[in-house]
Amino acid sequence: MLGTLAKWLRIYGFDTFYVDSEIDDEGLMEIAKKEKRVLITRDKDLIIKAKKELIKIIQVEKTGIDNELSVVLNEIDIDKSKILSRCTICNIILDEIKKSEIKNKVAEKVFENNEKFWFCSKCKRIYWKGTHYENMIDKIKNQ
Repeated sequence: MLGTLAKWLRIYGFDTFYVDSEIDDEGLMEIAKKEKRVLITRDKDLIIKAKKELIKIIQVEKTGIDNELSVVLNEIDIDKSKILSRCTICNIILDEIKKSEIKNKVAEKVFENNEKFWFCSKCKRIYWKGTHYENMIDKIKNQ
C-alpha cells in the first residue's frame, strides 16, 4: 500500500519496517508496540484498532509520494545526518567500502567518476553519489 513511501523514508534515514499483506492487523500492532514503531497507514480499521492500543499512528489519506511524505514529515523530525544512510531495499545501515573493493562490481564509468561508495551487507547492493543521488537530494530539499 505504501511501498514507495517506505523507500523514501529509508532515503531520509528512517528505520522503516515495511510489510505487504502477509501480517494481519494484530501482528502489525504487536510489532509496533514491541519495537516502539509508528504505524503509517491508510487502513481505517487498523487506525481505529491502533488508537485503542495507544499506538502512535500516522494516517495517510491522499495518494502520491509527495503528499504521503508531506504528511509523515510533518509528524516526525528528520535527522539530517542520517539522510541516505540506509539501503532503500533492506533498511540496513550502509557501510562505506573502499573503491578498490568494487572495481569489477560496478560499471567502468561509475568506477571512474566516483571516489566514495557504500555497501549493503545484506543484499550486497552498492551505492554511490551519481545523478540519482542529486535527484534525491533535490527532492528532499523541495519537500
